[in-house]
Amino acid sequence: MRDVAKPANAGFSQAGIDFPPPIGGLLKRSFDIVGSLAGLVLLSPLFLMVALLVKLSDRGPIFYGHKRIGRGGRIFACLKFRTMVQDGEKVLAAHLAASPDAAAEWAATRKLKDDPRVTRVGAVLRKLSLDELPQIINILQGDMSLVGPRPVVRDELEIYGSAAVYYLKSRPGLTGLWQVSGRNDVSYDTRVAFDRHYVENWSMVEDIRIIVKTVPAVWMARGSY
Repeated sequence: MRDVAKPANAGFSQAGIDFPPPIGGLLKRSFDIVGSLAGLVLLSPLFLMVALLVKLSDRGPIFYGHKRIGRGGRIFACLKFRTMVQDGEKVLAAHLAASPDAAAEWAATRKLKDDPRVTRVGAVLRKLSLDELPQIINILQGDMSLVGPRPVVRDELEIYGSAAVYYLKSRPGLTGLWQVSGRNDVSYDTRVAFDRHYVENWSMVEDIRIIVKTVPAVWMARGSY
């Protein structure tokens, strides 16, 4: 059984069993399965090329599974092509300790424009959002959706406060309102507001609109680093 996160003031059951079915129900889930299967087939050559680049860059693992919070607080391994050095947590801790500006940036956004952990190949993959392609597997497994809130870690969900309940009603998405609305160029409070708006106003038409808008957003690398 998967672990269940217990962030403060999130307002959900520790057992993670009293949530209604995910927003969109069978229609959204069917769309996710068909879309992710099509994506795996069409993008398989790109998958292989990126995997080779990652492996040749420093001989480390190709994939990285980071613990993220899913619907109802369940914890899952969010898959990515590895873009960081293998001792990334130590590198980050040392960097934040040595740079007050970086520490303040990290505290505010949980991101760094100049992240010392990111490899040269990883920087390119992140810029083009190619590092997130393995999350198609997470979609097939039912942990994620094609469209939804950006998957967060436990500490981030605590920042959501009372808005966490909206995040927990939906499967996290490969893309979403945040990704097509500026990404890292918007504040974290705005990101939380995007998640709440998406869940409260979900429709299949909106999901398709976000997917269509994702293509130019990725191509132009808006707010991506």
